[in-house]
Amino acid sequence: MQNIRNFSIIAHIDHGKSTLADRFIQYTGLIEERQFRDQILDTMDIERERGITIKSQTVTLPYVSRSGQEFELNLIDTPGHVDFTYEVSRALASCEGVLLVIDAAQGVEAQTVANLYMALEHDLTVIPVINKIDLPSADVDRVKEEIENELALDPEEALLCSAKEGIGIEDIFEAIINRIPPPAGTVSNPLKALIFDAHYDSFRGTIISCRIFDGSVRPGETIRLMAQASTHKVEEVGVFLIDRKPRKELSAGEVGYIIAGIKAVSDTRIGDTITIDNRPALKPLAGFKVVTPVVFSSLYPISTDDYHSMVEALEKYKLNDAALVYEKDSSAALGQGFRCGFLGLLHLEIVQERLEREYDQSFLMTVPSVQHEFVMHDGRRVTVDNPLYYPDPASIKSSLEPFIKATILIPERYMGAVMKLCMERRGVNSRFSYPTPGRIEMTFEMPLAEAIVDFYDRLKTITQGYGSFDYELIDYRESDLTKLDFLVNGEKVDALSIIVHQDRARQWAVQVCDRLKEEIPRHQFKIAIQGAIGGKIIARSTVSAFRKDVTAKCYGGDITRKRKLLEKQKKGKKRMKMVGSVLIPQSAFVAVLRSDDEQ
Repeated sequence: MQNIRNFSIIAHIDHGKSTLADRFIQYTGLIEERQFRDQILDTMDIERERGITIKSQTVTLPYVSRSGQEFELNLIDTPGHVDFTYEVSRALASCEGVLLVIDAAQGVEAQTVANLYMALEHDLTVIPVINKIDLPSADVDRVKEEIENELALDPEEALLCSAKEGIGIEDIFEAIINRIPPPAGTVSNPLKALIFDAHYDSFRGTIISCRIFDGSVRPGETIRLMAQASTHKVEEVGVFLIDRKPRKELSAGEVGYIIAGIKAVSDTRIGDTITIDNRPALKPLAGFKVVTPVVFSSLYPISTDDYHSMVEALEKYKLNDAALVYEKDSSAALGQGFRCGFLGLLHLEIVQERLEREYDQSFLMTVPSVQHEFVMHDGRRVTVDNPLYYPDPASIKSSLEPFIKATILIPERYMGAVMKLCMERRGVNSRFSYPTPGRIEMTFEMPLAEAIVDFYDRLKTITQGYGSFDYELIDYRESDLTKLDFLVNGEKVDALSIIVHQDRARQWAVQVCDRLKEEIPRHQFKIAIQGAIGGKIIARSTVSAFRKDVTAKCYGGDITRKRKLLEKQKKGKKRMKMVGSVLIPQSAFVAVLRSDDEQ
């Protein structure tokens, strides 16, 4: 165990985390040059395009130190977005230390500070690494000052490197060995292993990534997942050397994988504790929680013939992503579909993109919503995550919506703009603290519904990318909620219905009516688009009709001749409106989802 080190790399977006991991892999000779590619740990196309890590990966790096000793360095990669904060916390709980990578040109940024706090919460050894020192705009002295002033770390301990050029990689390896403590734990104790990730293999079932804290595990033993209370027989254990490398056993301090014939990723829970069935641990490792969806949206296939292929696609996708929750749903406007639950808005986007790319699905998504609670006059509490099931307003005594505690870290100069944005989104109980000079941490309590549609995009825009946003659900609070419906030509379009706060209803209704007016094509008759609360119309737009100039052939003569022709046309349009149906294009539903800035 003295020759094992478990560490993670944390950084702000684009500071070179994946490139540094690439250099580590090349330096230790895990992969031949001809097989190498950039961002080797990012296996999905979306990760490579967006430059973000969605699914964490693990790799064991064999390293021989300058003194000639052989070490096993376990790099536990982490996803870097607020939706996956829980997964990041479990990955960090599996480490003893972290490399905090800072760009020599950009300096300390918002996510750098947020990541540092998370590492300190887990009592990890932090090694600052200043990357990209080869850039012409690199200013190492300024970055060292920021490390001292803004992060309260010793700037003399910061390591200089260029991940792109491969400069300083050996120094980082030596620092990992000398500064990060070896793992603690006893091999003779009952098995305690923390699941920090799991992925699906179509031949072997679920492959669990875990860190062994106590005891050992071998093929043939029966393991128990403590939160799930399920037992499985171990088929194979081993470590990740890019590919899976089987071993005879995994013991305390090591990081590796377990294959035990588990059918789906949802049968394992991230943060769960694994123990041996006939010699169990007394209590599980701390920190486990069941991840619950917070954002809901409905998916509908564009063609009704595609419904069965969508069922298959979701079943296959669920094998890979245990966080996705879905059930059958139907809509008068869009037909059969599914109501899905997501961890947050980025998770929703990823699910959408992966279903389109990997499973070749084309579908429509409704406006994202959250779970609301309604207290009825008879004392019942009704939970609603779909506006279709909004109860009868006459029977509602009070309505509650989920509130979050939003923590926003920004440079001080953006304070006014961010304050205005949070106030617009019904933020209350604002608190401010100055972790370092020139940087401000703002804490607001705001409804989750206000944060899910385009809050993060707006924040990034007004802070020019420097704003970091983190949130946690706190409780349900009483709010004045109402259901907003949209009518096209007098017909209610249930896929556009949304539950909103009374104060925001008019603003939302006007916005959606205007967007629908742009998207719905003109017909032979006038089309009224209306936003309504119950029977009361609160917003309206009209798509004007195609008109033929029926009076063109009338030249000279009395005005009554023209009037007669116009009256005849008017009667025809009225009759057409009664029998004609409005075709709402798919783009109209997508337009409603766009934020104001994208118009």
